[in-house]
Parts: sequence; C-alpha cells; structure tokens
Amino acid sequence: MANFNIDADKSVTYDAIVVGSGISGGWAAKELTEKGLRTLVLERGRIVEHVKDYPTMNLDPWDMDLRGGLTPEERDKHYKSIRSGFIGKDTEHFHANDRENPYTEVKPFLWIRAHQLGGRSILWGKQTYRLSDLDFEANARDGHGVDWPIRYRDIAPWYTYVEKFAGISGAPLGLPQLPDSHFLPPMEMNCVEKHVKARLEKEFAGRHLIIGRCAHLTVPHNGRGKCQYRNRCSRGCPYGAYFSSNAATLPAAHATGKLTIRPFSIAQSVRYDDTKGTATGVRVIDSETGETVDYKAKVIFLNASALGSTQIMLNSTSKRFENGLGNDSGELGHNLMDHTYRIGAVGTVDGFEDKYYSGRRPNGIYIPRYWNVDEQSRSDKFVRGFGFQGGGGRTGNNNLEGHGADYKEKLLQPGPWEFFITGFAECLPYHSNKVTLNDAVRDKWDQPTLAIDAEWGANEHALNDQIQEDAVEMLERVGLRDIVGFNNRHEMGYGIHEMGTARMGRDPKTSVLNAFNQVHAARNVFVTDGACMTSSSCVNPSLTYMALTARAADHAVSELNKRNI
Repeated sequence: MANFNIDADKSVTYDAIVVGSGISGGWAAKELTEKGLRTLVLERGRIVEHVKDYPTMNLDPWDMDLRGGLTPEERDKHYKSIRSGFIGKDTEHFHANDRENPYTEVKPFLWIRAHQLGGRSILWGKQTYRLSDLDFEANARDGHGVDWPIRYRDIAPWYTYVEKFAGISGAPLGLPQLPDSHFLPPMEMNCVEKHVKARLEKEFAGRHLIIGRCAHLTVPHNGRGKCQYRNRCSRGCPYGAYFSSNAATLPAAHATGKLTIRPFSIAQSVRYDDTKGTATGVRVIDSETGETVDYKAKVIFLNASALGSTQIMLNSTSKRFENGLGNDSGELGHNLMDHTYRIGAVGTVDGFEDKYYSGRRPNGIYIPRYWNVDEQSRSDKFVRGFGFQGGGGRTGNNNLEGHGADYKEKLLQPGPWEFFITGFAECLPYHSNKVTLNDAVRDKWDQPTLAIDAEWGANEHALNDQIQEDAVEMLERVGLRDIVGFNNRHEMGYGIHEMGTARMGRDPKTSVLNAFNQVHAARNVFVTDGACMTSSSCVNPSLTYMALTARAADHAVSELNKRNI
C-alpha cells in the first residue's frame, strides 16, 4: 500500500512528519501528500494492510479456539483493556499490550489503545455527527473551560469536505443542535424501531428518533464496496465499507507517491531548536531494536491519540519548554474529558411476532440532544446535555427450560422483541482531570509512562441520573413492558472518547493550540487528534477530528508556501 521503510533516510528533511496513523493521522497523511508534501508517517506498531491483515474477518465463533474466547495468557496481556468487554479472539490482535505499555490509574480510568497501522480506526464505532454552535459556544456561555477559537461556520465546509470522501450514511433532520451532514442514503430502521419512533415523537414534543449517522457505505463510494450487513466491522472490513485509514486515507496518500511509512517507530519526543525557535523533527525509538533515530521535517502533525500526543509533548523538553512542548500556559495534560456511557433502559415490545429483519445491520438508532437547547428545554439541575444510541431486535430463546427434540426446535425460534437506549452525556473540561508523566513506572522501552488522574464531576452524575430517568419514562410511554433501567456507574474511559489535554483556545495563557491547531509557541507543530478538543459535546467526536485535521493541513501548507513556518 505504501513505501514501508524501516530504514528511512535519516539525513533527509521531510516536508512533513505525521505521528500516528489512526483516524486523524490518516487524514493528515492524505491531505499533506495530496498537497505535494513528502510525508513520513511514524507508526509505533506493526503494519496492517487492508484485507491482507484481517485474519478473523470471515470466521465464525466455531472457527476459533474457545469459540472466540481469550486464553488466560491473552487476558493477562490485556489486563486493563479487557474491562471494556470489547476484546475477544476476533479482535485481540488489534489491541495494545497493556503489560508492555503500562499506565497508572491515580483514579480508575480505562485507556484503550491500538498500536498498528490504522490505529483505532479499525476498531471505532463509526457513529459520525457534527458539532454545532451549541457546542462551540458552550464554554463561553456557561463559563466552564475556555472559549473555542472557532465557530461552526469555520469548520462546516471542512465537515462537508471529509464527509464527501469518507462516505457518511444518514438522513437530514434540520435540527440546529445536530447539523445535517453530506449524506449517502440512510440505513433502514426495522419494524419495531419505526414503531417506537412514531410513538416517541408523538408522546414527546421536540424529541426525535433517527437512524444513526455512520461512516458505513450504503452504496459503492470512491472505489470502496457497500456494507454487507455482517456486523464484523472491528475485525477489519474486506469490502472497505466502513471508513478506516487502511481502507481510505492511507491508500489515497500512497497514490501520490509522496508517502513513506516507518512502522515500529515510537515517537519519543519532538525536537526543538532553542536558537531557531522552531521544532526540527521527531526523535524515534525503534520498538524492535531499541535504536534511537532523529527524523527532520518542516512541519509536524501529532496524531498519536489524545493522550498519546500529550505524552509526547510532555516528554519534549528543552530550555524553552522545560515543562513540555508548548506548555507556557500550564494547561498541557489538563482538561481530560470522555463521554459517560452505559446508562439507559431496556424493555420488551409486544407484537410483531410475525416479523424479523435481514442481516446484521452495524448501526443503531439515535435520539439527538433535547435538554438545554433553548429556553424551553433549560434545566436547573445540570448544564449541557446528552443523546441516546440504541436499537431494537429479537432476542434468542436461550433461557427456556426443557429437553428433547421439541426443546431444541424452540431454541432455534426467535424470542420476543426488545428495544434499548443508552445515553452519551457531555463531560465538562475540569482542570483537575489530568495526565502527568510518571518516571517511576516505565514501559518496555524504558520510557516514562502516563499517570491518569480523572473522574466524573457533579454535573456528569446529574446528567446520568437524568439519562436513566428519561430512558425509563420514554420506554414506558411508548408502550414497552418489563422495563429495566440501568446505570453501570463506570469510571472515565469506557466511552473510548478521551479528549482534551492540549486544548485549542484564543489565549496562549490559557490554552496550548490556536484556531488552526498550531502550538501557540511552536507554529510548525500541529495537534489535530482528540487532544485538541476544548469541550466534548455529547456526540461522537471522530468526524470533528477529521474535519479539523483537513483544515489544519490546508493551513499548514499555505503557511509553508508563505514561508511563515
């Protein structure tokens, strides 16, 4: 797919270095190479080539040892991330080794990492929603955090730009708090979801139930095949039907002839020349040999994940930046955010026993935010809001009692219909939620690791209480029975939407990055992954990372051409 070069010429000064190859790193590579820049992508893990390196993409549970379960040795290898419930034999090879890459939980925090080409773009949930000015103005309006240096109008054209390439399926709704995207045809809701939608929108004015907006192709697009409704996405899609770096952006970057990828390359620090007042490159540790190598570039994009990029910056010290690259404000490492998760309700739907659905649709329904969107929906219990994800389907008959041929036949029949919703709530940017370097705990390569000290605040707990209350009430009023509300009261990290720690802002005294994702005091360094986020909204953030990255790359090339960086 690309020029994979473990022996990349150390004497060459590249036009650009991109650290990381996940969702934002893939976009940085695509945009920079397509604009003519010779670009080196540094990937700390192994090569994963599209289709070729998806070993479990077509396997059924009975094709795998332990029917897809993990061995004790494998569970120990992922002893932290196993808590997520997302790791099985089908995806274990895409998750980082927690023993080799330790971190310290000052307070409980789940950190999911994926160290290979494509990063977590192979594993992500693919829900894609735009932020609105309700989000970009939130900090300024209610006084939490600092003001975003951009507004929706600044990023809207870039949302459209990345959507047209990535392929987002969905339907327009016209809500100001959830701007419409450039859509491919939407997936179809099943009969129970349509039934719940009609009842819910009749019972609750101002609430809407829509099919999820997702980075799944419903028609062939840009040389990639459409979704086959297998719902095996996290194994890697051989059709390229969902957006990933491996299937979409990295092949586009490779097509330019300007791309070099160096795998097994741990970005240890950004090198900064105190005399010239500019970053000069990236110091790399070869993860297989332990060799230290310096690579030079005119422009550097940090896309190693929110906490990964911040870890690199904290480790990048010089006379100019004694506390980490760009840390004049003291905000580097602070304001860590995530989304609350796994709170909601489930119930049984009567009727529809003569109906079923075709395939395994890898997408659910969405209920957009409806609290604190205007004066009529304002709450005095919390600020910000939440949205719901969920869906309906028929359960199995696994809990039946009996024996013999009739019993076996009943096991094969579909059970009753169920419908569930789970909320995703916005987390405020608390200065006290932070990551720091921990010299006492070192990784396999003798590098300092992160200590993570973060927890939900009173506002998140109030939002979660409202999520469960609303979920139960909605399912009751749409006619479900045997409703069970749930609140798993998990720690931060379970949403796998970590954001912040190198936030954008208007004032260098209170932020790390400017309106174009440049480090305020090192203008040739850009951070466009989750670290840059100034607030978290309540929608899935990856689409925003894509748009911010494309916008920042355009600005970087423009500034290079003007010799401003």
